[in-house]
Amino acid sequence: MSWFETLRTGLDAVRHNRLRSSLTVLGIMIGIAAVILTVGLGQGAQNQVTSEINALGTNLLTISPGSATSSSGIRQGFGSASTLTQNDANSLMSKTVAPDIKAVAPVDSTSESLTDSVNSNTWTTTINGSTPAWATVRNRTVTQGRFIDNEDVSGHTAVAVLGSDTASELFGGLDPVGQTVNINGIPFSVVGVLNSVGSSSATGSDQDDQVIVPISTAMERIFGTSNLSSILIQATSANTLTGAYQEADAELLALHGITTATDADFSIASEASLVSTSTSVDKTLTILLGGIAAISLLVGGIGVMNIMLVSVTERIREIGLRKALGARPSLIRRQFLLEASALGLGGGALGAALAVAGAVLLPHAVGYPIALSGLATAGAIIIAIGIGLIFGVYPASRAARLAPIDALRSE
Repeated sequence: MSWFETLRTGLDAVRHNRLRSSLTVLGIMIGIAAVILTVGLGQGAQNQVTSEINALGTNLLTISPGSATSSSGIRQGFGSASTLTQNDANSLMSKTVAPDIKAVAPVDSTSESLTDSVNSNTWTTTINGSTPAWATVRNRTVTQGRFIDNEDVSGHTAVAVLGSDTASELFGGLDPVGQTVNINGIPFSVVGVLNSVGSSSATGSDQDDQVIVPISTAMERIFGTSNLSSILIQATSANTLTGAYQEADAELLALHGITTATDADFSIASEASLVSTSTSVDKTLTILLGGIAAISLLVGGIGVMNIMLVSVTERIREIGLRKALGARPSLIRRQFLLEASALGLGGGALGAALAVAGAVLLPHAVGYPIALSGLATAGAIIIAIGIGLIFGVYPASRAARLAPIDALRSE
């Protein structure tokens, strides 16, 4: 009997027992869909976190002040001290000191109330005093107007660039460029609006709700201090991120007269550490849900074995007749393995289709993207066929071992 004839006979046997075959395919379909969607959900969550981190800035290092101790001896959290200065930022800009650092943006931040000059709308948001390098380090552009420039910094100009949400809250549908906002009672001319990047679950902040002003103007007219809230650093590439970290750490330790790294009055965080921290829970949940999906695949495999054993029992006389007419055990085994493989392939294909439909519909319900991988989908279908083969081996071998005389006289 040719392979084509064997396949046709096997498919006829599957169609002959439609209900049992459908239930077996259903079990495999659910398991395969669960596996694909679980992997896709985990990958989608990781991709979302990575994109949010990249929206904060590519190859980014954030230097924050250390902790301060109150007069009562209570140590406060990181960032509470005033240990970073403009001189620190200027030193890190030196290519001799830090050749792996591409750009440095000193930042001083506070929360202030704003009032627009048109409708007297008020809005409280974060005011960031910085330099033109902020846009480079943060990987941000403007959709309207321009960003602050070096002349604004050197001239202590009262200009501001608004985040898209801030501009919307203050001016509604009006063009904010050229309008005036009052910050801490001081009028600032709006010169630009930042592009929208959305909020970040990794940092818990809305990147579209902020105001950027020249750092010289901010320190002089808003903050009244020369200390920095943070220093943002962009490495020359992802490969030099570690080098930039070490160069910044060594230079600041030297500038602050600190000989022991554990006594540092500052901390440096990289985007790699943020990604690692933010995705660790996603990976754990993916593994957990993947294990549950694997159990459902096991159940589907047992279903394949069950229906094949029933099929062998019901077709004993057929098997005996075929063996009496000269069919070799390998041919009998091949037919039953093809039947089991057909059930696995059917369940795998339907499971993949169900996963694709779920990837379209589920993000609207769960609020997370699902990133389907063609390789993972093809792998899942191969696994489904493998399940059919593995769990069909025993029933096929049992059928092949039947003695013709015993099979023919079976009732």
